[in-house]
Amino acid sequence: MKVLIITYYWPPAGGSGVQRWLKFVKYLQNFGITPVVYTVENPEYPILDATLQNEIPEGVEIIKQPIWEPYQLASIFTKKKKVKTSAGFLGTQKSLSSKIASYVRANYFIPDARMFWIKPSVNYLTKYLSEHKIDAIVSTGPPHTTHMIGLGLKKKLNIKWIADFRDPWTEIDYFHQLPLTKKAIKKHQNLEKQVLQNADDVIVVGDTMKKAYDSFSNQVHVITNGYDGEVNDETMPLDTDFTITHIGMLNADRNPVALWKAISELELKCTIQLIGKVANEVKESIETYGLSCQIKFIDYLPHNEVTQYQQKSQVLLLAVNKVPSAKGIITGKIFEYLQAKRPVLAIAPKDGDLSVILEKSKAGFVVDFDEVERLKEILVDLHQQYLQGTLTLKSVGVAQYHRKALTAQLAKIIKK
Repeated sequence: MKVLIITYYWPPAGGSGVQRWLKFVKYLQNFGITPVVYTVENPEYPILDATLQNEIPEGVEIIKQPIWEPYQLASIFTKKKKVKTSAGFLGTQKSLSSKIASYVRANYFIPDARMFWIKPSVNYLTKYLSEHKIDAIVSTGPPHTTHMIGLGLKKKLNIKWIADFRDPWTEIDYFHQLPLTKKAIKKHQNLEKQVLQNADDVIVVGDTMKKAYDSFSNQVHVITNGYDGEVNDETMPLDTDFTITHIGMLNADRNPVALWKAISELELKCTIQLIGKVANEVKESIETYGLSCQIKFIDYLPHNEVTQYQQKSQVLLLAVNKVPSAKGIITGKIFEYLQAKRPVLAIAPKDGDLSVILEKSKAGFVVDFDEVERLKEILVDLHQQYLQGTLTLKSVGVAQYHRKALTAQLAKIIKK
């Protein structure tokens, strides 16, 4: 059985967006399914990680076609030659030129700035599918341009189609921040609805997303993100300092102000490691609470190096965006935190999907965005265990999040 996977993010892309389907492709052949990957020839990836290319299984067919991305249009409005950034890392610039650029991008590039890949891809893949036996196609987004390619192929060929949402469309954390007109919002909602109603199956990463999409499709399945490799056996020496480590970008919405306040009021001796891009608003908060001397800013690291930081850290920090859709956010990093087997301190809705995962796995604590006093209690307890040399973790049920186990769930849907 063969399945064609339509994805924008593929090695050498770095970051979380590439991990999900790179790992599915790695394990699908174990379940009698041959993956064929369709991706871009000349992408504008905001993050690169060449080490991930080593994880592409030998012999997997990779089809690449060029894409035109309109980032150079930013030069019309700004002095920058090219703007490359994650959509989830929105800047807070207030200049007229940046406002114009944001408005144009939000309202004229729908569903996203990769929209010019849709028509050429549908044409190319229509020809490819007429010449090669493919049993089903999968589109994975964002960018949701991939779903529009899937929709186009479904309408032309009536081929079986699975739409995988790594993040929601109109409920994504930054959607409410975009300078969208009512007409643009309606167009996004209409396209999202078309994808959900036309796909034979829809896959999402959490229960909140499933509940939102159940009204459009009765074939919505939850397959979370996960981890690969072995669970940490705790033989690696831990940091000698009381380290609190966050991995991934910290944008303005993901600023754990309550944590900075709690650490400051406790005058807690600790080293805070922030690995990845950090917004200026977060840095300003850190300075406000007098914690600059306790912070280590570490730029984006290859995935294999990040793993070592996770396993050595005394505590792993997870901050969810403080946005209307916060309950449904399950950052992919949580599963690698589970693999690292170190205590997790999450600042997130206590009634959200992330909280359920941490509670069931007994892997750490969830504190709501403004629970400073509760944070202080937890930090004191964790620090005391660190001083006594007893800061360990006895998590349960982590194996269900291994990428191979998750691929087994995916294989059942594809074979159906």
